[in-house]
Amino acid sequence: MISPLYQRNDALSAGMFVPESRFGMWFLKTETWAVHVLLRALKDLERLIPARLPAYPTIVDVGCGRGRSFGLLKARFRPDRMIGIDVDGTMLEIAAAETARDGLEVEFQQTTSSRLMLPDASVDMIFCHQTFHHLMDQEAALQEFNRVLKPGGLFLFAESTRKYIHSPMIRLLFRHPMDVQRTAPEYLAMIRTAGFDVGESAISYPYLWWSRNDLGLFERWFGIKPPKIREETLLNCVAVKR
Repeated sequence: MISPLYQRNDALSAGMFVPESRFGMWFLKTETWAVHVLLRALKDLERLIPARLPAYPTIVDVGCGRGRSFGLLKARFRPDRMIGIDVDGTMLEIAAAETARDGLEVEFQQTTSSRLMLPDASVDMIFCHQTFHHLMDQEAALQEFNRVLKPGGLFLFAESTRKYIHSPMIRLLFRHPMDVQRTAPEYLAMIRTAGFDVGESAISYPYLWWSRNDLGLFERWFGIKPPKIREETLLNCVAVKR
């Protein structure tokens, strides 16, 4: 019997999402992912929020995977309702089990980012972490996010750019649709075109060790600082629905 907190979109379309590699699925279970990727992104996004409110009643995690974000989102933003979106049913089953074990009530939808089963203007915050580089229909997903967010609602976006996704190590270990990858300026332009405001103070370009070709070893071992002028590998931003 399907849980009342679980919905599946029977109109799921193939070819709209590139599934992760076996290595990638394993990596999502590691503490490296939880601490150095997910938690660091959320901490950075949190400080970028303009005119932060005491609470955000309805929060959606798009591409929630194993659901490791929900405890962090609950602690920081005090939602009454949390919804996890993922196209992978197996991942949602894992997320449902793990969030239940942690005492969190989360609704789950198995659907694509461009076909959310949510009413117009019903969401206060969308958290989208390392999801866009898997999507084939990025513009359609942004339009859908704009539809379900309330006016003034927040879109928390943390993403790897084309520079990182096209790097040899990532090509070898992970799977992505290479022809839809974007630079940081291209992502920002796409988000703004979709009806969001992104102030300069709400943008961050973290150059974390794991996003560098040398994994930060040159700086750690030899004290060689990364160039100040570079093509960015990561983009974090907080966008506000107009």
